[in-house]
Amino acid sequence: MDLSSGYPFWLIRDGLPFDYPMLDADIEAEVIVLGGGISGALAAWHLSEAGIDTIVVDKRSIGLGSTCASTALLQYEIDTPLSELQHKTGLPAAVRSYKLCEESIGGIAAIADQIGFSGFEFRKSLYFAASEKDNAFLQREYKIRKEHGFDLTLLNRSDIKNAYRFDAGSAILSQAGAQIDAYRFTHALLQYSIPKGLRVFDRTEIKKIVHGKDNVRLKTAAGIQLKARYLVYATGYEVQNYIDKKIVNLDSTYAIISEQANGNAEFWKEDVIIWNTADPYLYMRNTSDRRILVGGRDEKFSSPHRRDKMIKRKKNLLTRDFQKLFPSIPFKPEFSWTGTFGSTADGLPFIGPYKKLASSFFALGFGGNGITFSQIAAVIIRDAILGKKNPDMELFSFERI
Repeated sequence: MDLSSGYPFWLIRDGLPFDYPMLDADIEAEVIVLGGGISGALAAWHLSEAGIDTIVVDKRSIGLGSTCASTALLQYEIDTPLSELQHKTGLPAAVRSYKLCEESIGGIAAIADQIGFSGFEFRKSLYFAASEKDNAFLQREYKIRKEHGFDLTLLNRSDIKNAYRFDAGSAILSQAGAQIDAYRFTHALLQYSIPKGLRVFDRTEIKKIVHGKDNVRLKTAAGIQLKARYLVYATGYEVQNYIDKKIVNLDSTYAIISEQANGNAEFWKEDVIIWNTADPYLYMRNTSDRRILVGGRDEKFSSPHRRDKMIKRKKNLLTRDFQKLFPSIPFKPEFSWTGTFGSTADGLPFIGPYKKLASSFFALGFGGNGITFSQIAAVIIRDAILGKKNPDMELFSFERI
């Protein structure tokens, strides 16, 4: 599947930082990770750190699927608000899902520190009412999160105007949040693990997978054989090629990034991550090189051609959205792009085994929390392969649908 188009900023800035070989001979390992994006890289890192012989294989160059197009906001807030998720999963499961996302931000920070990765930054998150009718919803959302120990503040119109220089009736300011260069982080994870024994192959397309009770066998388009005790599917939105029931709805999202600004002043207070209650929601963040990223204006995915034709129009609309919110901040878009992403009925990922495909695990972090979900998946799957019971797997199992 063609997952992105346009000029993703991270790919332009970072280029192809490392080369990986194409698989050209038969190979075996304890675990094969199918997918070399951020989900696969996190899974491979955790497995390698646990001493598990692991291979990563991807049909593209590493990171050139959805990862290079990710806007990489790290938030504990799931696309389904906690006040609504409780009615889908039950309150304990909903709160635990939110807590896991919050913990995963700290987990990613710890990994970045361990591997010496500089492209991670903690940021607070500001979630504001897109219209006056959303004020009551934000009050309910604030109340349930506060009752369950999340560190956040409810702001009124005056608070927002004084601190952030735009107009909104109310907002939730969360202390837990971050931003990252997901594309460069993917490479950093793999490069850290390769000297420890991880093997990574890209431009290697898998054409056939045979699941057995005690192993999984794969064959490439060139006829090369791979064998492992376990297969981890980290294929993201292309999972529909492997799962025989509908678990994800595909959408197209759009993003633009401004020219680099002069000086060192904050764009807005503490350069918090900003997003709103609209559906689809508008979101924005800054970058380490003094740019502003704006995203949103999602559309139902129908075809790459139709998605790509809309880039110019969406660029103009997102520019207008930003200028309406911040008329005093100069904004001239330099790069624009689009990507395909998936959403589930409850906003949660799918993590763990799928009964019809023996000896395998899935790490499918759909939605706006793809990276934090991927960190959660990597920990759960590592534990399962090590024979450790992780009760959080039940929250994200295929059996819930």
